[in-house]
Formats: sequence, structure tokens, C-alpha cells
Amino acid sequence: MQSVLVTGATDGIGRATAHGLVQRGWHVLMHGRTEARARKQAQKLADANGKVTPVWGDFAVMKEVVDLAAQVKSEIPALDVLVNNAGIYADRQTFNADGFEMTMAVNYFAPFLLTQHLFSPLIAAPAARIVNVSSMTHSGASLDFDDLHFEKHWSSYTAYATSKLANILFTKRLATEIKRTTATTNALHPGVIGTKLLRQGFGMGGGSVEDGARCSLFLATSPKLASVSGKYFVDCREEKPAAKARDERLGSKLWDESLSLLGDYL
Repeated sequence: MQSVLVTGATDGIGRATAHGLVQRGWHVLMHGRTEARARKQAQKLADANGKVTPVWGDFAVMKEVVDLAAQVKSEIPALDVLVNNAGIYADRQTFNADGFEMTMAVNYFAPFLLTQHLFSPLIAAPAARIVNVSSMTHSGASLDFDDLHFEKHWSSYTAYATSKLANILFTKRLATEIKRTTATTNALHPGVIGTKLLRQGFGMGGGSVEDGARCSLFLATSPKLASVSGKYFVDCREEKPAAKARDERLGSKLWDESLSLLGDYL
């Protein structure tokens, strides 16, 4: 039975992604922010075709991200797919205990850290896939390494878009890091989907969460993508992301800065 960790799987697109995979007969490690929520939603998602295991950790707390990775490694020896789906759109500026702006902490630094800690079970799988959920909002973003935590200038949209640019830069650099392994990684824009995040951040509705999960499921399972890595997909088709998301020097600088900032947790 193939195994997958879906982060942010207790609601919205993440839950629809987890549902689609358990229906396919997978072992789904269903991540929630708290143990109570993860267990409750895992019980609801139980399916005769597959298996659901609750795991938990608050992505605003880097120590809990490390603990989440430990939970995963205690459950399975090899991880076939990691879907980095969890994300927020903050309506006010806050910082976590490490001084990270909250949107960047949850949407970028947490999945970066989680992926680093899950390298061993991913590489142990025959052909692991790392799927990073980004957004078309990345196209209007930029990275200021002198203000990566938005202490000088902040807005909800800027922080969100920047975190999504970081997701794609991370994907492309990660593809280089793992190119000598059997693992691959790709990023995606899920579409304009009527999630809680969309309503809160943009005040609008959109497509169904099932539609939003379609590209994540495609990247996680399609045989056509067995050797595809470092790409960006929209509506299950490869597309070219914005120029800044293709800047290898920018990606390398972000990678090195992330390793430095997260050094206490690596």
C-alpha cells in the first residue's frame, strides 16, 4: 500500500486530496494542526479501500513541525508522496516565537523544514514525489532578503504572494538537490477554489474543493510524471511560472537563507 502525507488535510483542498488518495487505496497520513482535529477528521475520512492515520503539528511552531516528521517516521519506513498543502492567509501581522512572519512561517518555512526532516523516508521509497501547493499570486511577488520577515513593510496579500513565490523557488532548487535520487518534486496552482482561505483573503467564491484537489492528485499519482521534476502546473498542465520563480540564483539564496534561519531545527 502506497503512503502519503497530506498537510493541512482536515479542511478544504487538503481534505479533498486526502479523500481522493484514500479512495485509491493509499495509506493517508492526515495532518491537522491539533491532535483532536486530526483524529476527528481521520475518523470521518475512514474508507474501506485505504487506510487513514492522523498526525498533527502546528506549522506556526517549528518544533511541532519537527515532531510531526518524527510521527510520520514512526508510522512508516518509506513515504511515497508528500503533499505540502497547508497554508494560511493572515488578516493581521503576527510573528511566531522564532521571529518569522506568520504567513511565511506556515506557508513556506514549515514545509521547507518538514521536507528536510522527511528526506530519509522519501528516499527510501521507490520513486517518491514531493508536491508543493503554490498559487498564481506568485507572479506579482518579490523577495527582499533584508526584510524576509516583513518587519518593515507588510500586507496580507504581499506576505501570501511572497510565500507562494518561495514555494516555487524551493521546488526548483529541491529538484536539483534530489536529481541523483529516484524522487521528484513539482509545484502547482490549484485554481480559484471556494475555500475558507479564498473567502477570508479575497472575499470571493470559486470552484469546488474537489476541483482544487485535482492537480495535486495528478502530480501525486500520474504515471506520466514519473520522471518530471522541478516544474509548475496549472490545471494539470505544465506552465512556465513568473520569471522570478525561475531565477536559479534567487532560489539558491533562499535555500541557503532558509537553512540558516532554521538551523536550530535541522
